[in-house]
Amino acid sequence: MCGIVGYVGHEERAQDVILDGLRRLEYRGYDSAGIAVIEDGKLRVVRTLGKLVNLEAALRDVPVHGAIGIGHTRWATHGRPSSVNAHPHCVGSVAIIHNGIIENHADLRDQLLEQGCAFQSDTDSEIIAHLIHQQRAQGASLLRAVQVAVEKLEGSYAIAITDEDEPEELVAARNGGSPVIIGLGERENFLASDIPAIRPYTQRMLMLEDREVARLKRDSVEIFDSEGGPVERSPRLIQWDPIQAEKGGYDRFMQKEIYEQPRAISDTIGTRVLEEDGDIDLDGIVLEPDWVRALEGIQLVACGSAWHACLIGHYMLERLARIRTWVELASEFRYRSPLIGPRHLIIPVSQSGETADTLAAMRHAKELGARSLAVCNVHESSIAREADDTLYTLAGPEIAVASTKCFTSQVIALYLIALKLGLLRGTLSHDQVRKAIAALRRLPRLMQETLALWSPLEDIARRHFHARDFIFIGRGIGYPVALEGALKLKEISYIHAEGYAAGELKHGPIALIDENVPVVVVATQPETYAKIAANAQEVRARSGVVIAVVEAGDKRAREFADEIIEVPSAPDPLSAVVASVPLQILAYHIATLKGTDVDQPRNLAKSVTVE
Repeated sequence: MCGIVGYVGHEERAQDVILDGLRRLEYRGYDSAGIAVIEDGKLRVVRTLGKLVNLEAALRDVPVHGAIGIGHTRWATHGRPSSVNAHPHCVGSVAIIHNGIIENHADLRDQLLEQGCAFQSDTDSEIIAHLIHQQRAQGASLLRAVQVAVEKLEGSYAIAITDEDEPEELVAARNGGSPVIIGLGERENFLASDIPAIRPYTQRMLMLEDREVARLKRDSVEIFDSEGGPVERSPRLIQWDPIQAEKGGYDRFMQKEIYEQPRAISDTIGTRVLEEDGDIDLDGIVLEPDWVRALEGIQLVACGSAWHACLIGHYMLERLARIRTWVELASEFRYRSPLIGPRHLIIPVSQSGETADTLAAMRHAKELGARSLAVCNVHESSIAREADDTLYTLAGPEIAVASTKCFTSQVIALYLIALKLGLLRGTLSHDQVRKAIAALRRLPRLMQETLALWSPLEDIARRHFHARDFIFIGRGIGYPVALEGALKLKEISYIHAEGYAAGELKHGPIALIDENVPVVVVATQPETYAKIAANAQEVRARSGVVIAVVEAGDKRAREFADEIIEVPSAPDPLSAVVASVPLQILAYHIATLKGTDVDQPRNLAKSVTVE
């Protein structure tokens, strides 16, 4: 969640590089920001509460000049948002920034208090600065001090450290779901918690692995393993264009990303579909037919919107591949002693590839012998590197916190996996896959047609944005669409919204219905249409307002709906992708009418790298 940027070079441009990098990480969400630069041999630290513009304003008044420094945007976990709890944290000559959670912080804090340490903040992160300072006071080098300190830490961390007594080097360490990226330049080097922060300065990058420590100087980078031994690692060339992260004329990133969905889906389909052969190529991933036929089950794990994509994937895998499939919230997976082993496939789904709970779930399943096939949008992310295989969604950078194009691209990736497994298990013929490929090829056009609803949906939003509560319902594959629609609305508009399986309406939620509660009904599936229409009638009988998402040309919807949103007809399960788009747009319009921060909603972060 937090953003980390570091710089060491031969010119006094640390402030500019760090601020530029932090701007590129604003999509993660944060509540405070700070910077530490060594200027004339002394640490200069500036920290502010709120958005990065506050830090920039403070530095305009009194800039810091130096060739080495670290910067941070914080999302509060321990200690409320405040300038005191903002990073960097300094003890003596040491300044540290930290992303993650130190799980044994309470015990370490008690020990340090007994030893006479005085704490200035309520954070778990300040403990790290004290541990390093203690080692420095005993004569250890900065590198050695960090190596000793991290051995005492339990939990996840990405740490960057500078010390005014060793003013020519930065030290970084990583463990768990908190990434550290090192960028290699000419007589300068960089570090960050995500590639976009430093991509404008270099394409050559190194990724730290768990329990590794790195020392950066302007002319060298050294990496050491948990035993202190040197690690040889070749840099990777990151072919990612930072221009993609610009808004491109749209008012907000979320709007841009909604409109990018036809392209994102087309790219994710790409050359993976072999139309003439009626086959699917999962980027060369080898799934042995005998192994696939012997599978006892598939476990899908994810969080948030990715979990909703998995619920749709569950429907696809069982229907197309005829294999028992489970979907689990990644944050709950490890706590039920899962029955998973060598004859199971685990599919972790994550936009960032750094989602801590999803990474931990995958690791646990692998320990139990399962094979892993990740669905991810970020190359060289932790999940992508640790999975046995990875199928990338080719959505491109997604900056807005609320997922749109990554969610729909995840559904497509899972559909490709389901088709391939169906072929390998003999539950699908090549002719059936050819028909599925033809439908996939039409999908970007259908998505483009759906985007024409932008203005009509704004009119609907104007009539309902004052509501304090919304309910979304669906049946079959429409149920996860309803869940995702509710999530989008609550994320960016702060309106209370809940999604339900329509059959559950009479088991409690119907008590909430009155004229002040709009109910969004996903009614795009012919096989469940009669039942969902009956559920909508039940809502209207209790004075509820029904907003129905139906297929174009639906003549019956007026019988049960006050507002009608017509989307192009698409075969199951692709209808779920099409039906999701108007719910994204509706949430966007309601949020903009309410004046909320659509791209960076309060309390949320793009990449959740702590459990």
